[in-house]
Amino acid sequence: MKIALLGYGKMGKVIERIALERGHEIVLKKDQSNSYDKLSDADVAIDFSVPSAAVDNISASFNAGVPVISGTTGWLEHYDEMIALCNDKKSGFISSSNFSLGVNIFFGLNEYLAKIMTPFNSYKVTMEEIHHTQKLDAPSGTAISLAKGVIENSKYANWTMDQANDDEIHIEAKRIGDVPGTHTVTYDSIVDNIEIKHTAHNREGFALGAVIAAEWLAGKTGVYSMKDVLNLK
Repeated sequence: MKIALLGYGKMGKVIERIALERGHEIVLKKDQSNSYDKLSDADVAIDFSVPSAAVDNISASFNAGVPVISGTTGWLEHYDEMIALCNDKKSGFISSSNFSLGVNIFFGLNEYLAKIMTPFNSYKVTMEEIHHTQKLDAPSGTAISLAKGVIENSKYANWTMDQANDDEIHIEAKRIGDVPGTHTVTYDSIVDNIEIKHTAHNREGFALGAVIAAEWLAGKTGVYSMKDVLNLK
């Protein structure tokens, strides 16, 4: 499979290594200084860039007839626009706040826990996420996905980084050193608390999941999620 890497920072380099180890070919390694030459040669594009570049990267790929795996966060105000372009160009698209296989299992666990905690009003849910100091968006896309998972399966209506009302989930975002990503969901009451936590040890899991998603998406049209890739629905 021929892969275009859109974004060639730390994540892009790990994705490159894993893709090569799995027998794939990299036909484009795009950073801020080069063009989309050879993008049309790719079977799939993997976008791990920055929020300001993501929409251009995704649009260029769809216009070139190349399906996209996007792990960039912080640009989702344009998500519906990209979905429309994907459908118009009859391309394929998977956008995820986190491609780690473990995190996607964690998403499912989080949704299940939210369902069974709903009747127990004495518990208040909060979230904490910790990432490296170079991460540009806060809270993380993964934390937002976790919050949405709770909201869709409980009485909560929204999330906030400020003081939370009764129907809001408070998210605390911390930026420390070179932490790849730690996410904690806590249900706290006067008598005890229940906590689930995912800790990434390195970027390998994110990169491997993205390559597996690219392998799955190649040759398909339509909009999918990691639940489709991992058959978690």
